[in-house]
Amino acid sequence: MDRITAHRNWGLHVAFAVTVAMVAVITLLGWSPWSTRWPAFAMLGVLAVAYASYGWRGYDSPRAAAAFVPLLVVAALVLPAVAPSTAFVQCILYPVAWCQLDRLRTSVVVSVLIGIASGVGLQIASGPDELVSTLLIEGVSIVGACALGLWITRIAHLSDERRQLIDELRATQASLAEANRHAGVTSERERLAREIHDTVAQNLAGIVMLTERAQSDLAGHRTDALEERLVVLEESARAALEESRALIAAGAAGVPRDSLGGALHRLGERHTRETGTAVTVDAPDCALDRDAQVVLLRVAQEALGNVRAHAGATAVHLELHHTPEQTVLSVQDDGVGFDPSLPAAGHGLRGLRDRLALAGGTCRITSAPGAGTVVQATLPSAPAPALPSAPLSAGRPVPQVTP
Repeated sequence: MDRITAHRNWGLHVAFAVTVAMVAVITLLGWSPWSTRWPAFAMLGVLAVAYASYGWRGYDSPRAAAAFVPLLVVAALVLPAVAPSTAFVQCILYPVAWCQLDRLRTSVVVSVLIGIASGVGLQIASGPDELVSTLLIEGVSIVGACALGLWITRIAHLSDERRQLIDELRATQASLAEANRHAGVTSERERLAREIHDTVAQNLAGIVMLTERAQSDLAGHRTDALEERLVVLEESARAALEESRALIAAGAAGVPRDSLGGALHRLGERHTRETGTAVTVDAPDCALDRDAQVVLLRVAQEALGNVRAHAGATAVHLELHHTPEQTVLSVQDDGVGFDPSLPAAGHGLRGLRDRLALAGGTCRITSAPGAGTVVQATLPSAPAPALPSAPLSAGRPVPQVTP
């Protein structure tokens, strides 16, 4: 059987020492057919010294086991031959042999040798009249030792397999934990990238456009509109600053503070002031949970950002339609349009689709060169218990405070 490591064998060490001491006492006090008992005491001394010096290493070392196990067979012969009552020494010889030997076949052979040696010793001490009882005793001893050894070996193998399975399970759990951590980090990075693109980046794009127009007005000596542009520029810069603070402080995008409809109206008004493009909004108040409001608001921001950057439109229409089953936000412009089948170079449309997919929604984009563009976002409706009371911010989100 598999060797048991030395630090787990204190029970065997103690049992071996106690058994040797008891055999010594029985040898001294018990009956013996011989006038001298020094061979038994000599055998006990050799056995004790051998175990103390190297025999205890046999549980871990094949060399030590190969040198010590033969002494067990010799002791099984000598001790019963000198004092027949010491034959019970087999109760420690069998376990030590099984624990120090690797192979089952070798353990069985050594058990048989110990039983035969003990039987021969008993016959030497008791004579042929005790042959039948000797054969019966040693036969039961050999069969019992082998059966018990095989059973314990099976338990040890099952224990090793279980320990190996537990180690593999722990390694798998550690690997899964690392994979989940990596997936969480990646997901958080993607989420922050979408939030920054849909909030801060859109405001910065508007600031760049307003600055270019202000420079153009200044170069053309059109100072009458310059003050208005500077006011809008300041508002856009403050909005970008607040959104950045919201992302840093709360680790999330700004949370809507009142109805989605109010936020969409303010978003349309701000877009008109920044670009001069007329934006009409048809967005009644509806009971949506906070996450759904954020998603649809970001969709509107991204769609208007694309209109400002690419469409060259003169009019934009935002429409919000809510039913108990779903909520649909549509952003339609009369710009130059594009071919949706061609791959987009930017991150906006891909991030928009990803955001909706994570919320369980869908995005449909209808466009053609020269025919304008319609962005339609659909989310399953999930009415909130009550709408928040503070005003919803389309460009100035407030960080959510976690209790």
